[in-house]
Amino acid sequence: MKGIRVADTAWPEIEAQLAAGAVAILPVGAASKEHGRHLPLDTDCRQAEWIATQVAQRLSAVVWPTVTYGYYPVFVDYPGSISLREDTFVALVADILDGISRAGASRSVILNTGISTIAPLASLIGELAEASPCRLVNVYAGAEFNRIVEAVSEQSWGGHADEIETSIMLALDPAVVRLDAARPGIRQIVRGLFSRTDRESANYSPDGVNGDPTLATRAKGEQLLAAMVADVVAAIGRR
Repeated sequence: MKGIRVADTAWPEIEAQLAAGAVAILPVGAASKEHGRHLPLDTDCRQAEWIATQVAQRLSAVVWPTVTYGYYPVFVDYPGSISLREDTFVALVADILDGISRAGASRSVILNTGISTIAPLASLIGELAEASPCRLVNVYAGAEFNRIVEAVSEQSWGGHADEIETSIMLALDPAVVRLDAARPGIRQIVRGLFSRTDRESANYSPDGVNGDPTLATRAKGEQLLAAMVADVVAAIGRR
């Protein structure tokens, strides 16, 4: 069976696909989270939706609309960045998963492109384990993806709007990437709230970058995307 998108489909086909064993995929990717001066705020959303589409071309899948608001507290110092409260985010996803289960899904997967969303989602899945089993797949955690990161990365450190993420976006949609506005991060940010204005903060980042996006290339991004898709397909394929 060919994968389908819920937003493009009438309910009888969704019912039929799920009854035939299609996996339900819920992408989670921010559409309003800063990614430096050079990437759009919907960078995570674009990645989540592209990967979900690629997976649906390879597996029998029903792809739900992306959860575009979530728990992203470390970026709120930058205009446009929105973070839900953690309990609000968890409740939102729980309600969506409940609806997916009621639609007839026997297998559900959350396709997650965030970092701060991992712990809340993992906790939720643990709570739902018996009533509504679901798998959490973090797109940056796959073995093949991390192998490619090690092979292509030239930056000294990274983590956000960096060489890796910018390369991915150059491969996805180069028209939305402004490399002329890209600037390397001035110091490594390990954890906690990014600060746009406090020069004394260990997490001072006037551009909202952790890493060096100026090293990004489309060729690197193409390798990274291929690895991400391979990892996700493999993870979903494991029952």
